[in-house]
Amino acid sequence: MSNITSDKSGSPSRREFIKTSAVSGAAAALLANGNYAHAQGSGKIRVGLIGCGGRGTGAAADALQADPGAVLVAMGDVYKSKLDSSLKTLLEQEDVKAKVQVTPENQFVGLDAYLKVINSGVDVVLLTTPPGFRPQHIKAAVAAGKHIFAEKPMGTDAAGVHSALAAVKAAQSKNLCFVSGFCYRYASTHRAFYNRLHDGAIGSVRHVHATYLTGPVKPMPPASERPAGMSDTEWQIKNWYNFVWLSGDGLIEQACHSIDKILWAMKDVPPIRAVGTGGRDLPNNEGNIFDHIDVFYEWADGTRAVMAQRQIPDCQHNDNTDYVIGAKGTGKVHFADAEMMGEIKWQAEPPKKSMYHLEHDALFAAIRKSTPINDAEKMAQSTLAGLMGREAAYSGEQVTWDQMMKSQHNIFPDNLDWNGQLPIAPMAVPGKTVFK
Repeated sequence: MSNITSDKSGSPSRREFIKTSAVSGAAAALLANGNYAHAQGSGKIRVGLIGCGGRGTGAAADALQADPGAVLVAMGDVYKSKLDSSLKTLLEQEDVKAKVQVTPENQFVGLDAYLKVINSGVDVVLLTTPPGFRPQHIKAAVAAGKHIFAEKPMGTDAAGVHSALAAVKAAQSKNLCFVSGFCYRYASTHRAFYNRLHDGAIGSVRHVHATYLTGPVKPMPPASERPAGMSDTEWQIKNWYNFVWLSGDGLIEQACHSIDKILWAMKDVPPIRAVGTGGRDLPNNEGNIFDHIDVFYEWADGTRAVMAQRQIPDCQHNDNTDYVIGAKGTGKVHFADAEMMGEIKWQAEPPKKSMYHLEHDALFAAIRKSTPINDAEKMAQSTLAGLMGREAAYSGEQVTWDQMMKSQHNIFPDNLDWNGQLPIAPMAVPGKTVFK
């Protein structure tokens, strides 16, 4: 992989980011079948859901409400119980139930369910499984010529993100849409805030402080609760949030939203380096993720950003806010509220529509108009910035953007078998774990 160059400020440019994620021969070969998703005009847009948990069920409902012709025709998950529950939930929603047209033949279960959904005649796939599977699913959907909604993040290691982006770039000639689950990019409040920020409303950005301080998402049960006969693979997938190869850690799976907004504030110029701290305060049984990570990012011009992430129960103060300090004032974004203070005070209007709805509205409108939108570059860049911070915290090393662009670190298991053995990787130890 070639060395990245810099823009005039010395920071890596977005153009060079794309060049350094060059398409591999393997990715190009995947595209040789030449399949395309056609759904322009006023006919049906056939939707397939891959990953039937709560987020996937919500994404399916949002997609079905985004277009009059959208119909759900296929579903897949590793658990039949998840699929059945998701289908039941959707059929109980008055505003979407008539558009849920999933026959028993198009209900797929197993690690290969994603391929069966992709090959079931759908036009659009919703990729909402644990993010460790995201690169594999993106590449398969792109190769089959499908429009894609991919939940954040893009992957849990650098190799996966680079390969997924390469596949999407290789398919540009297919005019496919790719919308990411970095939903704040579609929120009206946030768009207004960051547009004003980039127009200089509070001057040039001097510092960003982002917080994602909350409780545990899916606590790891003790080994004693593991059902008799359950394989290592199934046990880890069942408790996916607690394993780095599946979730990426809380910084990647959850706080990646905040990292995405840090990059947004910086006009999507990536940082040149990062250092981090983190660890595990509370026992996590067999899990191997940290429960807190702080990352300190630096740009070529000396601008800095701090990402503070915590998932510890019973804390008296939680926060999920982005604080931006400019040369002429300050700004703050908290969920659906945004304001700026300085020479001119400003407060965003309350949103009229959920950002989850808006991202699907944009996807289906682009499909109808045959004017593709593609979030893959920004999604990959924000995911890599998150991985950069995680690796800095895990290792205790300074990690550079150049290293991330060259890294082919791969933590996805080889020859994954639902019934197979899968040793749990030890938790990282700063000062002993080595960045790869």
